[in-house]
Amino acid sequence: MTAGYETLLVESDGPVCVLTLNRPDKLNAFNDRMTQELTDAFKQIERDAGVRAVVLTGAGRAFCSGQDLADLESKYRGGEALVLGDRLRGGYNPLIRRIVELDRPVIAAVNGVAAGAGCSLALACDLRVAADKASFIEVFINVGLVPDSGSSFFLPRLIGFGRALEMCITGDKLSAADALTLGLVSKVVPGEDIRASALELARRLAAMPTKAIALTKRLMYASATNTLAAQLEAEAYAQETAGKTQDHREGVMAFLDKRKPQFTGA
Repeated sequence: MTAGYETLLVESDGPVCVLTLNRPDKLNAFNDRMTQELTDAFKQIERDAGVRAVVLTGAGRAFCSGQDLADLESKYRGGEALVLGDRLRGGYNPLIRRIVELDRPVIAAVNGVAAGAGCSLALACDLRVAADKASFIEVFINVGLVPDSGSSFFLPRLIGFGRALEMCITGDKLSAADALTLGLVSKVVPGEDIRASALELARRLAAMPTKAIALTKRLMYASATNTLAAQLEAEAYAQETAGKTQDHREGVMAFLDKRKPQFTGA
């Protein structure tokens, strides 16, 4: 994919697309443009069959510090009553849904602080690799707000209700080490290795059966609300779909021939 964004760097590493939030002087805080550009980037990736995995990271010393409140300062100082629900419906919510619904794996390379909507952004990704100095903070409570952009959905499912509620109503920071213990991240690596580690994982996933990964993502999210009967049927339908792919045949033949499979994503 090609793009000329102001707040986002887009790079290709073979079948892996690397997206870098690029407002380092603002700790990669969201403004309206960055929200729009990141949403558009995922829209472009969805259309690009050559991309089989995505890495999302931040420039400089932060992953993403959440909403740039300075960007809204004049409105707050002017006494304007912002309709925050509409801002979510028109901005963050479509972005989070695009990440979750993307039929390719998305890895967050959390290189520094992930706060507020930036924490939600990391949680929406399929896997998270964290730098040893990274941290996760649900800072909404500190400005009299509630978790948004999916945090109230993802966090309790990842670390359990009790710890999720504690994070959200105290605003306490979760270190990378604690995030690993709780299962919030897959791996913690030295800061200088974060990009390489995430790329290594992304390349591995990009070489796997892409359609089976997409179907697995859908099944996992469906399981949050399905009954057992409904989930069993969803599995049957997904397995029928996966069974018709070229990658399924390749996997079986490679097993029978005692060789390494060469998956193409088809």
